[in-house]
Parts: sequence; C-alpha cells; structure tokens
Amino acid sequence: MILDTVSARRDLLEGSTTVAMIGASSNPLRPSYTVFSYLRTQSRYEVTPINPTITEIDGVPAFPSLTAYAQAHGAPDIVDVFRKPSEVVPIVQEAIAAGAKAIWFQYGVINEDAIRLADEAGLLVVVDRCIKVEYARLSGGLSTSGLNSGLISSRRRSLS
Repeated sequence: MILDTVSARRDLLEGSTTVAMIGASSNPLRPSYTVFSYLRTQSRYEVTPINPTITEIDGVPAFPSLTAYAQAHGAPDIVDVFRKPSEVVPIVQEAIAAGAKAIWFQYGVINEDAIRLADEAGLLVVVDRCIKVEYARLSGGLSTSGLNSGLISSRRRSLS
C-alpha cells in the first residue's frame, strides 16, 4: 500500500521501532549520514546502517546487506533507501525476502518498477519523502519553522 497521506505515514512511524538504512554513510557531509545521526539521537528508533563498504557509523555496527541484518536481528519495520533509483529493484526484493513491513524511498529515489513490486508484495511504501523530515514535523520538531504538519490538532503529538 502506498502511504500518500500524512496520517498514514504517521501511523507507520508510530507503529515502528526498527529502521534499516540502506546506503547509510559515515561521511558527515552526506544526507544519509545526517538522517542516520538524527534518527539515532533524536528518535526512539533503533537505526542500523546497511552498507557493504563500512563496518560502523558512530559506533553502530553496519551490516553488508539487508539479508545479513535480518539474520542477526529479524525483519526491520522500515527499510529506508538512499540509493540510485536504478539500483532499488534488488533492494525491494531483499526487503520482501527479509520480511520487512515497509520500504521508504528517500527524496528522488523514484523507480516505478520497484514501487509496484513493493506494493504488490504487500509492503507499506513511502515514496519521495524524507523519514527525518516526516518524523520531525510529526513530532513537533519543525513547528517553530512554521511548517504545516498537515494535521489538525490542539495538541502537539509525540512520536517518542
């Protein structure tokens, strides 16, 4: 199911505890490092880097593949993808095999075949959104910027 509403993405974030981040980087100048670091320090999620070229990020052990992660920890709730669109079909196949609940394609990671494959397999699918931005705006982290969270409420909700 494609999660194209704010409330659907909020439900996914509230119901999840583990995030396997495909393409997480140890380079602080890369967006995948910034998102990893933010989620690890500012959210309640257990975030694990998946990258065959590194062994750890900020002391958190990295796994070379989603399959290796799933063998050690079980299926992740969310597979967050920082890869080129042309590279994501095999990632979706691996997420399905690993038993992931959801796949989250970061900004610009749009591959119609991968989206369709994930949707048809029953994964919850978020496309062209940043998990860090969505988490921050739904937990009140962007409220001081005047950004519209897309939710109407008299109270600030906490995802923590």
